[in-house]
Amino acid sequence: MKHRIVVLGAGYAGAYVAGTLARRVSPADTEITVVNAEPDFVQRLRLHQLVAGQEIEAPQLADVFAGTGIRLRLARVTAVDPESQVVAVADADGGGELGYDTLLYALGSHGADHGVPGVAERAFDVASRPSALRLRERLDSLSRRDEGGSVLVVGDGLTGIETATEIAESRPGLSVTLVARGELGAPLSAGARSHLRQACDRMGITVWEHTSVESVEAARVLCADGTVLASDATVWTAGFAVSPTAAASGLEVTEDGRIVVDSTMRSVSHPNVYAAGDSANAVGDNGRPLPMSCASAGYTGRQAVDAIVGRLTGREIANTKLEYVGNHISLGRRDGILQMVDDEAQAKPKYLGGRKAARIKAGIVTMSLWATSHPTFGLPKRKHRLAAVLDASTENAVA
Repeated sequence: MKHRIVVLGAGYAGAYVAGTLARRVSPADTEITVVNAEPDFVQRLRLHQLVAGQEIEAPQLADVFAGTGIRLRLARVTAVDPESQVVAVADADGGGELGYDTLLYALGSHGADHGVPGVAERAFDVASRPSALRLRERLDSLSRRDEGGSVLVVGDGLTGIETATEIAESRPGLSVTLVARGELGAPLSAGARSHLRQACDRMGITVWEHTSVESVEAARVLCADGTVLASDATVWTAGFAVSPTAAASGLEVTEDGRIVVDSTMRSVSHPNVYAAGDSANAVGDNGRPLPMSCASAGYTGRQAVDAIVGRLTGREIANTKLEYVGNHISLGRRDGILQMVDDEAQAKPKYLGGRKAARIKAGIVTMSLWATSHPTFGLPKRKHRLAAVLDASTENAVA
């Protein structure tokens, strides 16, 4: 019987792991199944561009995995039972169960409302393609009005900054406001913070600092200090959260639901389960958990592949550097910030800003899409047999 590898999620981490495993292990010994709710690959790094009215590629996963032998199951994961080694899924046909021998959990993350009243019912987010398209439709409607409209972006993390600046640049007829819980760009160096402020001023973005939103209503938000801000479209970017599926399964997870893994991305509670991307609580080389990011998806994905291949084929497991080197922030299409960090994850004094930083960010995004769309490119053509199969063959030959 073939060894069943099931990959949950086909984002930056899951798609890469599935495609790479298909190239490195023999299909005579293994079968790989990818479960994903949507039929296309979502460039999450560029969803703020989609919101702003730009077209971005969305490769079909069937095309991405064509010729790899990977089985694609379009379904939503509803439960994982690591004791029985079964995944429950739901789809248009009612769903079912998938058994596995090795599981790679890469279901990613979604927008976190932090329990703030009105966010789930009235706010938009840019955490998924469907939600980004809904926001785009709303902004299209506002742009067609003679009086324009007001857009309120809550959250001054990277997603909030990129969303606010992209909308302001691409839709100049709309009024854009960015609400920051603390100082705008607080994690950045002094020079980068100044650059960010100048960009917001240039684009006409109103910034409210040290402001906490307590509730979201249909046409306004209410702040903790009593401030009321009008809004025709409230965009919630105040953090991300992972699916509760892992916690409900009995896997050991952190307080926020991320799977606790060892240095090889293997679950510390269930040895045939691995995690990568936002779903994994991976500790970086600096001793701190890696942030939720595309870069972290790449690092954890590579390490998971090496660990799975090594353990299944009896080879030495290579160690991938788990680094957090900095942030690349786009400020529209013609400006950006490249901020490197030190070993303590603190911003270094120097930064790169302007068009060159924007080009670097665009190059990273393009490279990420290409690598995901061509997951088997450049890898060894030799597909390794599983150690258990080779051992069994040797025993039969001796007998």
